[in-house]
Amino acid sequence: MGVPRNSPKIFPKKKTLQYLLDLDSGNNHKHGQLCSNPKCEEILSIIYYCSYIYTFTDPLETPLQQNLKRDKLMKLLSLIKSLKRPVPDEILSPLFAMISANLFRSLPPPNTSIICILPDDDDVFATPEAAWPHLQLVYDILLHLIISLEPNTLKGHINNSFLLNLLHLFQSEDPRERESLKNVYHRIYSNFTSYRSFMRKAMNDVFLHYISETDQKHSGIGDLLEIWGTIINGFSVPLKEEHKFFLTRVLIHLHRPKGMQVYYKQLAYCVYQFVEKEPVLGVDVLRGILRYWPVTNCQKEVLLIGELEELVEIMEPEQHRVLALPLCKQITRCLNSCNSQVAERALYIWNNEQFVKMASQDIEEVFPIVVEGMEKNLKWHWSQSVQQLTENVQEMLEEMEPSLYSKCLSQLDLRESATNQEEMRRKQRWESIEEAAKRNQYIQDSQLHVTN
Repeated sequence: MGVPRNSPKIFPKKKTLQYLLDLDSGNNHKHGQLCSNPKCEEILSIIYYCSYIYTFTDPLETPLQQNLKRDKLMKLLSLIKSLKRPVPDEILSPLFAMISANLFRSLPPPNTSIICILPDDDDVFATPEAAWPHLQLVYDILLHLIISLEPNTLKGHINNSFLLNLLHLFQSEDPRERESLKNVYHRIYSNFTSYRSFMRKAMNDVFLHYISETDQKHSGIGDLLEIWGTIINGFSVPLKEEHKFFLTRVLIHLHRPKGMQVYYKQLAYCVYQFVEKEPVLGVDVLRGILRYWPVTNCQKEVLLIGELEELVEIMEPEQHRVLALPLCKQITRCLNSCNSQVAERALYIWNNEQFVKMASQDIEEVFPIVVEGMEKNLKWHWSQSVQQLTENVQEMLEEMEPSLYSKCLSQLDLRESATNQEEMRRKQRWESIEEAAKRNQYIQDSQLHVTN
């Protein structure tokens, strides 16, 4: 097979250096200022070669050519690591031009034909990046530069535009690329303190766009939340208003999208850290979760019940009374669910000591709702395991407050009796209406017969 028309070639040194000089003309380097070190010239030559992009889909490309570029990238990484002094600026500019040419590309549209059901499905159905053998080494080169060089040296190359391009790549469906991106982006956040505010805002913009576009698929939400988890871990107490705003306007709203299961672990970790640092925030968080409670997504319900349980454990007792009634209402609706997994998970939460203590803060209001839910399960639920768990919870609650439990049962019987009586009266009224309609029809028929 022939060589591609634009395939890279090793040019004579003079042409290679002149090309790189033109490439770097924005920095106003003069020809005489380019390093004359043989290793430096070799690095520049390899950089020029690696600036050519293989698509891995073009039939004119050969595996031999692709492997040759990979070997060049490996050698480039080795040469840069072997430099005894920091990478000179004469190399940095063409090097970052090569990195940008390889990394910053158009991504294929997301695969929306697969609906993720379980938290790990996103990686199971991930789309591998064909060019990853090259991209992996380019990411390694970039990471080495960020680690080994001072931020002031790199500021001319890593700017706001560069950071936004990195964020765009988090939409890649290849988890290997997102893992490399995560390491690079977080390392930049750690080293470049002046960029931190911009980087946080840029990530927030990605989240807000994802929340507003309800049908959008974004593979990197979990990875960005993982970065945020390490950032939140370093926040000092009391928290700044900017960070509280992120919790209430972004993290809570990320519970709403239907694809939440994919990034649930990272989201729950971020929320947990906020409430652990300032437990008073738990009230707003739990109310927000209840506001976005799913109606038909049973897997999501199971996850949210677990998140509620974890948050209740770290909240202060004074917040329990505020949340006891709304939380117990939602848990009771879940334990009456026709889905056995949701019902069982809601019943298991009553084994949690902190949850029971929270419910006891407003027991006069909570017990009637819970007792009614228990009785519904015992009478009507189809699952034997749910009925058995309901009996266990019922015994526990009855032992905790026997007189109140009996009172709730009596009130429930009275309500059911009143409901039955009302149903009988309604039925009798309909029967009388039907009888009157029949008599009226008989009279009309008789009058018509006499007239004829």
